[in-house]
Amino acid sequence: MCVMQKVKEEKSAFISVMGKSLERIEDNQHRLDNAEGYSEVWEIVKANVKQVLHKQRKGMLLFLDDMPLRLGAYHPLGTNNLVLNRTLVTIVEATAKSRKLLNAFVYTLLLHEYLHALGYVEEAEVRPLVYQISKNCFGGEHIAAKLAEQGPWSILRGLPLDSLRAPKRVMEIVKDFEKTNRRYIV
Repeated sequence: MCVMQKVKEEKSAFISVMGKSLERIEDNQHRLDNAEGYSEVWEIVKANVKQVLHKQRKGMLLFLDDMPLRLGAYHPLGTNNLVLNRTLVTIVEATAKSRKLLNAFVYTLLLHEYLHALGYVEEAEVRPLVYQISKNCFGGEHIAAKLAEQGPWSILRGLPLDSLRAPKRVMEIVKDFEKTNRRYIV
């Protein structure tokens, strides 16, 4: 009788943990699928990294710049800057069939560069981490996990990117990218 009770309790605890994991995954999916803008996607990136790796970094800035299309984003080492390829995001925005796909694309790029900002410098280390975090937080079938596994350029297959020439514009900073609880007097 005692053994049966223990098995029942362990099963109940397992179901409770799995339920919470599924609930967390569904919440992450909903938040990313419906995010409006870079700052909302960024909040999800930070929360996911903190949850999985228990690391965080505050005070990041996001810049949009027109760069070669083979480059999605970059993080200049030693800075708090993330630079996202505005032209590439514009192309995805124009060709994506949904906000969900665009948000997943931006999420993947921001997550990748945030990991660099946290000190993961080697690409061979960062790419698998992007997939691990995405799969853990969204489930393996979500578009964010698929893009992390196949690479964000997988959604652009078939587009003649080499023939596109976008004009170079001035780099812009994304206002209110990172929300802080601190108020500054200037």
